[in-house]
Amino acid sequence: MVIPEILIEQCDTLFLDRDGVVNVWLPGDYVKSWEEFRFNEGFPDFICRYSDSFRHIIIVTNQRGVGKGLMTLEQLEEIHSRMLESVAGLGGRIDRIYFCTSTDDSDPMRKPNPGMALQAMRDYPDIRKERSLMIGDQPSDRLFALNCGMHFLLWEN
Repeated sequence: MVIPEILIEQCDTLFLDRDGVVNVWLPGDYVKSWEEFRFNEGFPDFICRYSDSFRHIIIVTNQRGVGKGLMTLEQLEEIHSRMLESVAGLGGRIDRIYFCTSTDDSDPMRKPNPGMALQAMRDYPDIRKERSLMIGDQPSDRLFALNCGMHFLLWEN
């Protein structure tokens, strides 16, 4: 995937969806362990190419499998820890992962609601919504970007 140069010039924060962008999405299932985790084909090259282009790189991900009891919070944190280590080993970086485990679509932290972005803006006061780019693969990711006032690109391998 290539980010248009104009968006790189306009944006200093990159928000990424996880399942379907960073890793292979398992339709009808959840990535419940590191053994089930597989980077999307184009993601390693993508993250290495763009790690120096953005001040902040943040993952925002719904992880309903924890809320449903299909996996534990510890399993999710292990997946994320190993994912971050792997990205760093590739020469890329991800600064923070925000996740929502709620099964309630009205939860303010659950995409497409803007809660995870608002939390990121509290944690990183220099993040500006109008200078942020969200890349996702689902309609809820596009709606998240719209609800947050961010630019949006659809992930393409």
